[in-house]
Amino acid sequence: MNEVAYDERRLRQWLAGTARGFSRRDFLALSAVAGAAAVLPGAAPAAAAAGPIVKPLPPELFTVFGTNAEMRWSAMRDQGFHVPIDRFFVRNHTSTPAIDAAAWRLEVFGAGLRGGPVTFSLDDLKRFPAETHSVAVECAGNGRSYYTSQQGQTVSGTAWKLGAAGVARWRGVRLGHVLRRAGLAPHAVDVQPAGLDPNYVTGGVDLGPVRRPLPIGKALDDVLLAYEMNGEPLPPDHGHPVRLVVPHWIGIASIKWVGRIEVSAEPLFSPWNTQFYRLFGPDFPAEGQPFDRQVVKSAFELDPGATFAAGVRTTLTGRSWSANGPIRQVEVSTDGGAHWRRARPVGPAGGAWQRWETDWRPAAGAHELLARATDVCGVRQPDVARYNTLGYLFDAVVRVPVTAA
Repeated sequence: MNEVAYDERRLRQWLAGTARGFSRRDFLALSAVAGAAAVLPGAAPAAAAAGPIVKPLPPELFTVFGTNAEMRWSAMRDQGFHVPIDRFFVRNHTSTPAIDAAAWRLEVFGAGLRGGPVTFSLDDLKRFPAETHSVAVECAGNGRSYYTSQQGQTVSGTAWKLGAAGVARWRGVRLGHVLRRAGLAPHAVDVQPAGLDPNYVTGGVDLGPVRRPLPIGKALDDVLLAYEMNGEPLPPDHGHPVRLVVPHWIGIASIKWVGRIEVSAEPLFSPWNTQFYRLFGPDFPAEGQPFDRQVVKSAFELDPGATFAAGVRTTLTGRSWSANGPIRQVEVSTDGGAHWRRARPVGPAGGAWQRWETDWRPAAGAHELLARATDVCGVRQPDVARYNTLGYLFDAVVRVPVTAA
């Protein structure tokens, strides 16, 4: 399974009109009716009223963007490896649904099965061998606001800083086990899970439930149907009672509140891999460039504008992560990038992200903090992120202003 090859092949098929689920005609019609700004995935739906996020959103933990809530990085200082549920970010296209776990059913269907549809209850899933994995989930638009504030470029969508990412301990059953039990056929091509949240409506067009296809190879590899998060039953805002967790891929692939999974014998397409979650802009083809993996990032565990005691030694902490694999090293600058030094790793290497720290004795005045990571593949954060109009995949070093007094 090669994600880049899969995406490129699907793009060629979609352009050739070999599409089921969302065709080029649908794409053009939606663009004509709604207009470019209205169809952005960060925008609130025009209908299907957005309901509230269920969990409390205190301002010391979150910045709220309508149906979405971004974690404040200062809330992670002195926390462990995993992000606690009470401060894990929330990305909703519409609203958090109320689902009765006892009545919930997962329907697996499609021409990629040997027989007819098969349904599973939550108890059925719990009879499969359970697995627990620490996996990062990150919105494709995490860091989007820095295209504007740091690079002076106009982008559209939710103005995330770096808090639309988190690592949790997910427990559940391998999607591959469930697909095989359902009667997976050798000719299966794509797998498309769909959520049970309200349909996404934009520009007066009902796009249906949030859904996005995966190649059968990825579905059988490491994808989890999770029903626990950090040792607790999955909370409502994070997909109760069952969600997908798709390691290394952008957050939209990890469909929450999953209720139906289509297994196809032909390529599948949806607005979420054609209209949305593509790279558009002057450096990309008119039809957009598909992508699946996130990029390397670093974040200090503090709020921009934080104040330190001048002349007093302090410890700066943060975390770095990459979909390519473990972080090899992190460098920190406290003088706007003039000088760099290596940060000390905290905890074991090789996990979903790397915690780090460095000591600093600030002089009085204004300072600019920077952190840049290099992953195991040798990819280092650049000074400037590659521009795209929807503001995805921001990977540049973020400049964090602070003061000492």
